[in-house]
Amino acid sequence: MRKRVYHNCVIVNEGAEKPGYLVAGGDYILDVDTADGYGARLSALLAEPGTEAVDCGGGLLMPGVIDTHVHFREPGLTDKADIASESRAAIAGGVTSYFEMPNTSPATTTVELWADKMARAAEASEANYAFFIGATADNLGELLRADYTRVPGIKLFLGSSTGGMLVTGDDVLAPLFENAPAPIAIHAEDEAIVSAARARLSEEYPEGIPLGLHPEVRPREACIAATRHAIALAERYGTAIHICHISTAEELDIIAGAKARGVRVTAETCPQYLMFDRTDLQTLGARVKCNPAVKEASDRIALIRALRPGGAIDTIATDHAPHLPAHKEGNALTAASGMPMVQFSLAAMLDLIGSDPEAEESLTPARVAELMCHAPARIFGVSRRGFLRRGFFADLVLARPLGLPGRKVTDADVVSKCGWTPLDGRPLTWQVETLSHTAMPLTFEKHP
Repeated sequence: MRKRVYHNCVIVNEGAEKPGYLVAGGDYILDVDTADGYGARLSALLAEPGTEAVDCGGGLLMPGVIDTHVHFREPGLTDKADIASESRAAIAGGVTSYFEMPNTSPATTTVELWADKMARAAEASEANYAFFIGATADNLGELLRADYTRVPGIKLFLGSSTGGMLVTGDDVLAPLFENAPAPIAIHAEDEAIVSAARARLSEEYPEGIPLGLHPEVRPREACIAATRHAIALAERYGTAIHICHISTAEELDIIAGAKARGVRVTAETCPQYLMFDRTDLQTLGARVKCNPAVKEASDRIALIRALRPGGAIDTIATDHAPHLPAHKEGNALTAASGMPMVQFSLAAMLDLIGSDPEAEESLTPARVAELMCHAPARIFGVSRRGFLRRGFFADLVLARPLGLPGRKVTDADVVSKCGWTPLDGRPLTWQVETLSHTAMPLTFEKHP
């Protein structure tokens, strides 16, 4: 077996950033060496016949990112995106594994529809893949017969979003929380609060609700109420839940309190909530319109602070949700919600370290690896990925600093089928390259 030796790099792994080298053979990591005196061992290794040396140019060698929240739009919505195009975008951004959400057309709410997606990915995906199965008001039997060594978990929408998969009412939710055999990933917005806000603002603005009022159409109170409700159910039944795309400071306090009580809750936020706030709706328009809405500058700061070790946020995922530019036109109700982020998420998070004073206190490259690689693998039980360890898959990403002023991102750089990015015109000071990866179905340790 031919060995590949990645050297002249800083190994970023499990809380440490150390010079060293990594040896891979085939699809697997054979060795990682950052111990004192590694240079002599590296020289001997490079002298072995048949060894392929990969000079990393002094960059950061990291595990491939595991993005646990993407929308690749296949089947049924492939004018916007598809598995082939979006997995290419993922690889371009250092995301070597992804979990795709079920709100496609048809929605992935049966084992057979999940199997159809797996077959599509086997043909088209350029990254490692897994697909959530979605909860509805009447499919508990389907959820219970899914194979959670191959399915990462159950997706539950407590607020309406693309795909019409809203589930409300404790008569439905209680049996789900009581019997869920895997983590429930939750879109937490209270639908009654959202509906009331929409009705009130539609009456106030009969000609169309201005785009800048999207945070009122989907108000913070909806997020707070739904997160509190989900945690109460999880606490009652001992359920493992993962709250997606946290956007408010209040939710952080609720989650922190629940963790202190021993509730099995983890939390995700996304680059958009760490980079933008509601004022950006005035300048960037619907490019930063998403559900939940971006909130106040104070929420953005609170979220960044919650990235620190011991904070309420466990993972960063993208909620990658491409739409064609024509679909992003309109007002707070008619412009589509969602944005493509998978290609630039890792570079953007590394860039925050040097560009945002708050982030400098919260993030290091090792902390980014924890939030985007290690924690997703740990929370969902991903087998042999997310860490640079002997015997794990060689999903390897190199991040190189570009220095100031960095390089401006443009729509022309976008690999995603939709052809645009909310980061158009924004300079990033890191360049990301996927050095090694597989393209196979992810597997999961069986959940208790």
